[in-house]
Amino acid sequence: MNQIRRWRRILILSLLLLSVVTPIVFLSNRIKSITSVDRGEFIEEVSDIRYKTNDDLRLTAFEQDGEGFKEPKRILKDDELNPVVWSSVSNKSHDGSQSSERDKTLVLSEMSEGNSNKTKEEQALVSQQTTVSSDTAEKFSAKDIQPSPKTKFQRPLAKSEKTSRAQLGPATDDRIKEIRDKIIQAKAYLNLALPGNNSQIVKELRVRTKELERAVGDATKDKHLSKRTSCSIALASNFIANLPQRLKAMELALYKVSRVFHNCPAIATKLHAMTYKSEEQARAQKKQAAHLMHLAARTTPKGLHCLSMRLTTEYFTLDHERAKPFQQSYINPDLYHYVVFSDNVLACAVVVNSTISSSKDPGKIVFHVVTDSLNYPSISMWFILNPVSRATIQILNIDDTNVLPLDQAQLLMKQNSSDPRVISALNHARFYLPNIFPGLDKIVLFDHDVVVQRDLSRLWSLDMNGKVVGAVETCHKGEPSYIAMDTLINFSDAWVAEKFDPKACTWAFGMNLFDLKEWRRQNLTSVYLNYFNQGIKRHLWKAGSLPLGWLTFFGQAIPLEKRWNVVGLGHESGVKAGDIEEAAVIHYYGIMKPWLDIRIDKYKRYWNIHVPYHHPYLQRCNIHD
Repeated sequence: MNQIRRWRRILILSLLLLSVVTPIVFLSNRIKSITSVDRGEFIEEVSDIRYKTNDDLRLTAFEQDGEGFKEPKRILKDDELNPVVWSSVSNKSHDGSQSSERDKTLVLSEMSEGNSNKTKEEQALVSQQTTVSSDTAEKFSAKDIQPSPKTKFQRPLAKSEKTSRAQLGPATDDRIKEIRDKIIQAKAYLNLALPGNNSQIVKELRVRTKELERAVGDATKDKHLSKRTSCSIALASNFIANLPQRLKAMELALYKVSRVFHNCPAIATKLHAMTYKSEEQARAQKKQAAHLMHLAARTTPKGLHCLSMRLTTEYFTLDHERAKPFQQSYINPDLYHYVVFSDNVLACAVVVNSTISSSKDPGKIVFHVVTDSLNYPSISMWFILNPVSRATIQILNIDDTNVLPLDQAQLLMKQNSSDPRVISALNHARFYLPNIFPGLDKIVLFDHDVVVQRDLSRLWSLDMNGKVVGAVETCHKGEPSYIAMDTLINFSDAWVAEKFDPKACTWAFGMNLFDLKEWRRQNLTSVYLNYFNQGIKRHLWKAGSLPLGWLTFFGQAIPLEKRWNVVGLGHESGVKAGDIEEAAVIHYYGIMKPWLDIRIDKYKRYWNIHVPYHHPYLQRCNIHD
């Protein structure tokens, strides 16, 4: 009986010992397999790693090997789907007193499917990867680690040679492109992995991908790579030295995973699906970005709204019985008369200030600022607080002139546009200039998004040759300002095609000289109303004043030199900096106005010169440069 109990205790103790030893053995084997790939390097718990997709990455990493499947053009090449492996020429030391260091060069050797020595070569690669020293890594540039179809042995460059080559060669982005290509290729393989696949190869690839993503960040040039970790010079140099090793580790991981995913048709199908999905996402993002841009363009910034409200409040505290009397200079035809239609206080201030400051004889300038009832108090108060010396300023309320038709607002609403700027009464009031200023013979019209940089007095001596409007042409192909007639006008309509020429030269609003006497003689305001009513009945042109201006003044425009009105600063038109500097007037034509957050910063400085950012009202409303 005692013997049975003894054997029973021995059995129980044996089972307990087995339950303790077995997990320790399995755990030690697993730790050994994890740390064998890259010794001395800390590997995070990959199950908790989350990845962010980089929108600016494009699939450019795959090349084709001739016998594989052709992948989507423009995005993918599948040459890099071939299994590749990095190898290096190691140092060999000889017995004796003399030892010489052989040249070391990283090369790319292609692995074929039928190679019988795959296992040996792979083990050799692992050992080489773990034994590369930091001294060796520093001797190789970004081009030294580029794949090469043949094995080549090169003499290591001396330090002076590398310095001279670095000075002669321009800054490139070869290294950053290579790193991003490897990341994209790794993500493609990870997408091909089955859900819940926790194999060691997949885990290693995820770790390598995470390392390179952290190293690259949002860098776009090779010179930005060191700045990612350049808390000190030592850290920056250490980062650059370890980069070839990290790329080698990623290449090794890609090689391993390529041996697993050898089903080329499945890979090609998956990559097609990934390409299609990426292109659809890009289209959706572009569409949304365009919508948000247009929404921002027709929204009043908070600062400008604040400024308008403060000025309006201040205006109604004044004694209006002391209103400024009518001045004879307002209708004196011997003076230089300029007009701007606007509901923007700051834009009006810039147009007036830039015109007066650029003039050689500001005493002859009469500026007419035309606005609506809503903005009349704020604009009036601005010029009361900031009087202009020498020049004459008149603020007009378009609603008090009684020149617009009573149903003008209702007719404008019928245009096919949701943009309030396009269907604004102020936008179309320019076609009533002879009625608004019956005592004037000539006038220069400004849009409120222009800046005057030169004296404009020469315009008043221009011979109009019986024409009504002087304008800069925009019909020359290849120029940033080019726009064709049929871009805004519907020539598929028989009435339009019969009456107008689609190849006729177009011109720009923004800065225009008008002969009001000739305008009245030809009764062009009635022509405008006729065309406007025709456009209400059927879709003949896009909503806005520009296409109606082309039709109303068809054959009545005299071309001005290009420098009188340089357009295109309100969008990425590619206008040259030299043309901007030499221009008499620059026009922020486009949706990126200089007072908006979506402006183009490189063009805003021309506008900022004439904005009084020191003014207390602007500071209180947080309007700053």
